[in-house]
Amino acid sequence: MTDLKKDNSLKIAAGLFIAGVIYLFLKEFQSIILPFFVALIISFIFEPLYRWFREKRVPASVSVILILVVIIIISNFVSLFVITSINSFQSSLPNYQEKLIGIYKSFVYQIESNPLYNAYLKNQMDLEAMIGKINFSGMIQSLFTGIVGIFSNYILILIYVIFILTEIGSIRVRIQSAFSSERAVSITDTITSVFNDIKKYIVGKTLINLTHAILVVIILWIFGADFAVVWGFLTFFMAFIPNIGAIIATLLPFLSALIQFDGIVIPIIILILLVVIGNVIGNIFEPKIFGNTLNLSPLLLILSLIFWGYVWGIVGMFLSVPIMSIIKIVLSKFEYTKPIAMLMSQEVRKGFGSGKKNKKQRG
Repeated sequence: MTDLKKDNSLKIAAGLFIAGVIYLFLKEFQSIILPFFVALIISFIFEPLYRWFREKRVPASVSVILILVVIIIISNFVSLFVITSINSFQSSLPNYQEKLIGIYKSFVYQIESNPLYNAYLKNQMDLEAMIGKINFSGMIQSLFTGIVGIFSNYILILIYVIFILTEIGSIRVRIQSAFSSERAVSITDTITSVFNDIKKYIVGKTLINLTHAILVVIILWIFGADFAVVWGFLTFFMAFIPNIGAIIATLLPFLSALIQFDGIVIPIIILILLVVIGNVIGNIFEPKIFGNTLNLSPLLLILSLIFWGYVWGIVGMFLSVPIMSIIKIVLSKFEYTKPIAMLMSQEVRKGFGSGKKNKKQRG
């Protein structure tokens, strides 16, 4: 019994030590590892285009160069858009602050006529001064800077993309050269399965977020809301952050509309439509497209959000779900790590990770 306790204590100590080493490694080498994760996601997004070029007999080097040109054009457009958006916000926010103070004064006037209103409440509600002091411009700028921060270390990301796309095209041949035919087929099938599932998640999630963003822009544009494209852009990135991202992406356009429009009817309609779209996409389309891939435990999502946010800041928060989804996909492909993948899930479907056992029992 004593030996068993010692063994368990050693395992716990070893686990904590390894976790500490991993944390320090991620923190200390952030400038190298973070661009790699970003490049990996970008490579998965553009891999179908790379494969299409190769099917059209475009040389591998030319295919990679063409994809790099597309990435550079898109990233420059995003950077220009963010700079323009920040400048537009900065010029418009003083007017929004004035309107917000006006709404507050109107609210105070309404409650002052209420008999329940008293001097204590009046003293506690000096929000006008607080609203005037809030640096809305700085807050929005920090948010957009965090988004652009995903593409920081630009050159290193592009170098990683070049190597990853090149490796994707040649890894099958090298495996066949390194192992016997039977072993090579087994390894290739496993790698292909992992690769396809990760690609399905990343490409699918990107397209779903893009669709979500376009629908948000259309709704806001129909009602004549300010900064419709900006809120759509924000929705695209915020949709990668579980729970909190969806709330922010819904509340910010609503609050903007609440300040912009006279009355509450249009802002409430906008809020309802945004909530409906978010729920339909999150609860109907994503489960149908991704199946068990996105079936991550809510507690795990929150902990991963905190962990990656602490390690890599707001960029880590954006990448937390893609990273955990990739880890879960990889773990689910190997028999000895399937139990860990099952523990990461919100729900465990029948037969998940137990296919071989069931077959043996039937036999």
